[in-house]
Amino acid sequence: MSDPTKQIFALVDVNNMYVSCERAFNPRLRDRPVVVLSNNDGCAVARSNEVKALGVPMGAPWFQMRDLARQHGIVGLSSNYTLYADMSNRIMTILRTYSPNVEVYSIDESFLSLNGLGGLWASPTVMGQDIRAKVAQWTSLPVCVGIGQSKTLAKLANHVAKKFPLFDSVADFTTMSEARTTWLLQRIDVGEVWGVGRRISAKLRAMGINTVLDLKDAPPSSMRAHFGVVLERTCNELRGISCLELEEVAPPRKEIVSSRSFGSMVMTAAELGESISTYAARAGEKLRGQRSLCGAVHVFVQTNRFRNQDEQYSNGITIPLVEPSADNRVLAGAALHGLVMIYREGFKYKKAGIMLMNLQPDTQRQAVLFDAVPDRARSVRAMAALDAINDRYGRDTVHLGSAGVARRWAMLSENRTPRYTTSWTELPKVFAK
Repeated sequence: MSDPTKQIFALVDVNNMYVSCERAFNPRLRDRPVVVLSNNDGCAVARSNEVKALGVPMGAPWFQMRDLARQHGIVGLSSNYTLYADMSNRIMTILRTYSPNVEVYSIDESFLSLNGLGGLWASPTVMGQDIRAKVAQWTSLPVCVGIGQSKTLAKLANHVAKKFPLFDSVADFTTMSEARTTWLLQRIDVGEVWGVGRRISAKLRAMGINTVLDLKDAPPSSMRAHFGVVLERTCNELRGISCLELEEVAPPRKEIVSSRSFGSMVMTAAELGESISTYAARAGEKLRGQRSLCGAVHVFVQTNRFRNQDEQYSNGITIPLVEPSADNRVLAGAALHGLVMIYREGFKYKKAGIMLMNLQPDTQRQAVLFDAVPDRARSVRAMAALDAINDRYGRDTVHLGSAGVARRWAMLSENRTPRYTTSWTELPKVFAK
């Protein structure tokens, strides 16, 4: 690679992640227009290139595109988040074979530090092409790779890799000629820069800064005076001055929310209780995953504010815990206690959820009067066993009885494909002829 004193980052991004996961297990979907729908099959959260070409915007309600779907054969699929998360984990595992320093930025994006790896590859571009080939071979998912001297440039290079076919899905600013780099930056709208949103881009255009090149050439001090230190940092990053380090360990969340809209209206306290217990278990799993404890549980319910014909009601309450905990039984118990206090009969509830608050590391637990240490140890072992069983055999293999079995309130997922990689009962079947 080039100058060893320079920082080099790569951004690996899966193309149309959700759609690509569906196509990996159902090749008949390739070259067909496909949309993946949000919770309750509401609106488009992922679109294939064929659907984008038809002018369907992100977030378009499914019911509004049914005629278009029939006309063009658009396939609408329910979200299969379990599958997407597992495929994402597989890709991250592959990326860690290329660099020990990986930041998982989102379910479909990761930054890699390429510092000190110059002797392993003829060039960063060769490495990027090898990443593409291995991910495709091991997961059947297509990725683009952007490489730059800063995270912002790597992100921008990934955009170039997607939009300019001549780069064959790998764009590398670290080895690109200055003339070609300038030619590209002149043709990319300033709104495509990482961290430059609609509001800031509008103000930049009013100042005559329309392209990425304009922003790169703008005085950083002027950007700081008008927009603050963040845009000054972005300006420097576009110049190849690395200001953002990899975040290899995500900072613990200060609050954890678990909430869903129901597939159908819920009126009974029993069904609301089932949903609240389920959400408490989901939140507890995330809480233990970041090795934290919860000091208070907030529970809320609400009706459908878009149904003017229905009487409206929403309410919430926070229940403090006697002792910080990460035990599903404690979290669900507090949430159900709160539900009893806010539930009102006669309303058609559309959504409920919980928020875990006052989070702290599980190493900072304070003793309380009459603290039962053996009970606490049993709680930790019980939750560890619960997580281990559910990790191995699938979520909800073991769950709280208060979460119910029928779960008629669960969100709609009428067109969900099988969880091919995580459920024994949904493994794809192969027949030999």
